[in-house]
Amino acid sequence: MTGLYEPLFRHVLFPAYESGLRGRKTLSYLREYERQQWLEPEQIDALQWQKLQQLIRHCWDQVPYYRETWSALGISAPDDIRDLAHFARLPVLDKPTIRANFDRLIADPYRQDLLYKTTGGSTGEPLKFGYTRESYERRVAVMWRGYGWAGARLGQRTLYLWGTPIGAQKRKDRLYHSAFNRCMLNAFEMDRARMAEYADAIDRFRPETIVSYVAPIVEMADWLIASGRRVHAPVRILGAAEALHASQKQRIEQAFGAPAYNTYGCREFMLIAAECEHRDGLHVNADHLVVELGHGDGAVADGPRELVVSDLHNYGMPLLRYVNGDLATPGHGRCACGRGLPRLASVDGRKLDALRTPDGRFVPGEYIVYAFLAATGVRRYQVVQKQLDAFEILIVRDEGFDPSVIELVRRELVKVVGDSVALDFRFTDEIPLTPTGKQRVTVSELRG
Repeated sequence: MTGLYEPLFRHVLFPAYESGLRGRKTLSYLREYERQQWLEPEQIDALQWQKLQQLIRHCWDQVPYYRETWSALGISAPDDIRDLAHFARLPVLDKPTIRANFDRLIADPYRQDLLYKTTGGSTGEPLKFGYTRESYERRVAVMWRGYGWAGARLGQRTLYLWGTPIGAQKRKDRLYHSAFNRCMLNAFEMDRARMAEYADAIDRFRPETIVSYVAPIVEMADWLIASGRRVHAPVRILGAAEALHASQKQRIEQAFGAPAYNTYGCREFMLIAAECEHRDGLHVNADHLVVELGHGDGAVADGPRELVVSDLHNYGMPLLRYVNGDLATPGHGRCACGRGLPRLASVDGRKLDALRTPDGRFVPGEYIVYAFLAATGVRRYQVVQKQLDAFEILIVRDEGFDPSVIELVRRELVKVVGDSVALDFRFTDEIPLTPTGKQRVTVSELRG
C-alpha cells in the first residue's frame, strides 16, 4: 500500500486538494522551477536579472522606503540600477531597519491581502514581515523541488523530528499530516530518558525519509551508537535549521544506515539552498532568490561571508538585500548533476547550541526561537547556560515591552525543562556578538 499511495497522492489527491480545493498554483510553480533548474548558468543569471529588474521597478513605483532610500543615493529612475553589480552596492536591509520602516516597506496595492509571519531567526531579533500568497505558494514549490534533489517527494512516507506548534496538537493537524503520509515527532519533548520511545516510533512508522532539526537527530544518532540500538533505516535523512557538519553527517549515517543531506533556509524565505544527490555543496535557488555573499570585515575569497538575500516574488513587502545574520562559503564549478544553479560550499554561521538539563533533556536552540515568537517589545534575547541546572535569559527591551512577556516565555520553557532548571531572567542594554559578528540565541558553556 505504501508504494501505491505516493503516486496516488502526488498525481491525484494533492492536485485535487492544492489546485482544486484551495485554488493554489503551487504545482504549476513546481513544474516551472523543475524546468528552470536545468537551464545553463548563463540562462539562469539572465532569468534572475529579468525578475530582479521587474521587482526593482515595482519597488520604485510602489514601495516608499526603497524609492526614498535610492533617491537619497542619487538614483533618479529604476533603470539607473544597471546590473547586478550595481544592485549589490545598494544598502542592505536588516531587522532594525525593517522594524523602523515597517509600514513604508509595504506596497499599497498588496496591503489588504498580505499574509504575516514572525521570526526569531538565528540572530535572536524578533521580526514580523509580510508576504503575498503567490510568494508563499512559490516558496512551498521551491521547498519541494529542493527536497526532491535528495529524493524526498510529495506523498512519500516521511517522519519529521520537528518543532510542532506549542500546545496540544489538534485533531485536524493529525488528519492533515496523515493525509500527507507523514508522522510528526516533537523534537522539543525528546530527552535521553525518552530516546527509546522515539526510536520505537521510527520503527513503527518505517519512514522512507526523515526530516529533522540538526541538533535532535545528532543527539539521537549519538544515543543509538552508544546504546547499540538499531532502528528502521530510512532511505535518506534531511537536516534543517542548522548547518549539518561533516562529523555530524558521519555519526547520523553510522547510526541510521542512511545518507544525510544538508538543507538551508530561514523563515523569511523558506528554503534557500539544499544538497542534491551528489552532496557536493548546496544548490542555491537562484531562479527564485538573489543570494549574494558579501565581503564584510575579515572576509576572504574562499572563506565564510555574510549572506545577503532578496526574494524575487514577494511584491507585497519586498525584502531586497536582506541580511539574516548567517554566513556561508561560496562553491565553485558546476555540479555533476548538471543543474545550472550555483552552489554554496557550506553554511557556516548558524550557532544555535543545544542546552541541557540535569535529567538528560536537551533543548534545541530552535525551541528558544519558538518560545519567543509571541514576545512583544523584545529587541534581542539570548539564553546562556553556565551550569547544568540554570539558564540565564538575557533580554534587551524595545519600545512597547510588556513585563508579562517574562511569564509567557517562562511558561513555554517550563514545558520543556520542568522544575529541573532555574530560569534567571535578566535585562541588559546589549548582548555581545560572537567573533564572527553574530548574535547567538543560545550559548552553552558546559563541557562535554
